[in-house]
Amino acid sequence: MAQFLLFLLYFFIVITIIQVIYYALLFGKFSFSKTQENKATNNPISVIVCAKNEEENVSNYIPLLLKQNYPNFELVLINDASSDETLEVLEGFEKNNANVKLIKVENNEAFWGNKKFALTLGIKSATHDNLLFIDADCYPDSENWITEMSSQFSEQKTIVLGYGAYEKEDGLLNKLIRFETLLTATQYFAWAKFGKPYMGVGRNLAYKRQEFFNTNGFIHHMKIRSGDDDLFINEAATSRNTAINFNPESFTYSKAKNTFRDWIMQKRRHISTAKNYKLFDKTQLGLFFASQFLFFTLSILLLLFQFQWMIVVSIIVFRYIISWISLGYAAGKLYEKDVMYYYPILEIMLIFTQLNVFFRNIFSKPVYWK
Repeated sequence: MAQFLLFLLYFFIVITIIQVIYYALLFGKFSFSKTQENKATNNPISVIVCAKNEEENVSNYIPLLLKQNYPNFELVLINDASSDETLEVLEGFEKNNANVKLIKVENNEAFWGNKKFALTLGIKSATHDNLLFIDADCYPDSENWITEMSSQFSEQKTIVLGYGAYEKEDGLLNKLIRFETLLTATQYFAWAKFGKPYMGVGRNLAYKRQEFFNTNGFIHHMKIRSGDDDLFINEAATSRNTAINFNPESFTYSKAKNTFRDWIMQKRRHISTAKNYKLFDKTQLGLFFASQFLFFTLSILLLLFQFQWMIVVSIIVFRYIISWISLGYAAGKLYEKDVMYYYPILEIMLIFTQLNVFFRNIFSKPVYWK
């Protein structure tokens, strides 16, 4: 028994080293990076919004997009075969604004319920080569959102990853959702700075039209009904062509799910898409989650058996100090500091939520685009 516990202790130390490497070295590329310097630009840009049964959201948020302080942009609104009054609302915006272009998508039997088909039509119809994407249930935090996101475009940088945040509300679920969003953004920003970009979020994403055609659009994953953002970035992004933007004026916001069930459904879609990432990206994400889970599990086991408990406690404290500092700096950049007060609790909740989602996805398929 003593030998087995000694083996667990050594294994626990290895797992802790992996966690420290992730938090201090990898995530630290973003967490401890300097303030961003953005260059002003006025290059024409097309802002693309795809909406399906989003009558209330487009009524509330499209006016905020039209108020953007940018000299030359068009707003491409895509109605993806909505069954509510979304089309009528969008037609009103097109009628009253010269820079609005409306794309009407009918149900297509081959691509039914596939957002990628609708987005493809919108991208091909866009007037400008610079494309900026936001979801219909999101809104920019500033009238300078377009200016900020487009500022990262250059001859070399043709993809820009932004931060899509969630509104702050009371309750533990809201904090958990925002913590997961913070952790995800820290990961994809850090890996992009490390030269290995692997995903972005459609709530706040920009790329040049040529990147879309270079990968033949969504053709390689068209049958996968999710992933118009992360699977595209996973395929198209490189160390040379990808930039990030974490200036607060570049943030977008949306309302978080208000029930645990709805959030689980959303997480199931996201995690099911990740299995289609490149092998390296799946491996590094899997290693991070596995090391998180094993760190927590081994901590409990070793403390229960009171084996070398002073060493175990010291390792636990060391790991939490490193991760708390790293994520704390990232939270400061992304205006999510309040979630870090609940960090250990939220991390444990997220670990077991992800484990639950992983096993549920094995036995049933998640629900996708409306």
